[in-house]
Amino acid sequence: MLTDRIIDEGPEWRAFDQEQREKRARVGAPLTYTIHDKGLSTMIDWRNRDSYGKDLAPKRRAQIYRLRKWQRRIRVSDATERNLAYALSELDRMASSLGLPRTVREIAAMLYRRAVEQRLIRGRSIEGVAAAALYASCRQSRIPRTLDEVAEVSRVGKKEIGRSYRFIARELQLSIPPTSPIDYVPRFVSELKLVGKVQAHAVKILKMAATKGLTSGRGPTGVAAAAIYVASVLENSRRTQREVAAVARVTEVTVRNRYKELVEKLELEVPL
Repeated sequence: MLTDRIIDEGPEWRAFDQEQREKRARVGAPLTYTIHDKGLSTMIDWRNRDSYGKDLAPKRRAQIYRLRKWQRRIRVSDATERNLAYALSELDRMASSLGLPRTVREIAAMLYRRAVEQRLIRGRSIEGVAAAALYASCRQSRIPRTLDEVAEVSRVGKKEIGRSYRFIARELQLSIPPTSPIDYVPRFVSELKLVGKVQAHAVKILKMAATKGLTSGRGPTGVAAAAIYVASVLENSRRTQREVAAVARVTEVTVRNRYKELVEKLELEVPL
């Protein structure tokens, strides 16, 4: 039957009965907010090869070149689309540099689109608002990156990103939970190449610290770094304060001060 050739037999359709499955056929890539046209337009590959991998003839190559040119013009037809295309490409570049997953990129793209719809971009740089949307997305997804980290991969400064972030968070009425030191532990532990026991112990220390109010009013990265340092010593996988500070992007003095607080207030027995 014809339907046997057009129905997608993937696992997501198995829950349907035969009648429902015959009514559904899927083509093309899924929608994505990370592309200005949501990925609905035709994509022409940049390589001059046919479907068999063979080089195109000169006449055919010239025809494909003209098609690519018109396809680029059609995809980006006005100033708003050019703005969106540039901003989303910046988002993707920054997210790739920070090693962020696809979900964070999708949320950031949606936030930027909402800012465009409400005309919040006027008077502000595209790069600044895009970086602010990415920072807000990281916090909403509980995959935090500091403003310093975002500023390093952005084309604007930390102050501008911070101003744009506060502005869009207020105007879009974003619900953003406060950053917890625990959110930073998996990434720092991974970069330090420590074992899972150290991560679990560091989380346990931070939970104990939170109950005694040792995490409030302090930089989350510094507290997380101190907890990881203590846990690494207790689990016989010691890392130096300099190594931990470099990963957390804080000073050794910060790690030392937070370390002393944790050991003293939690009454931890840490071997010298």
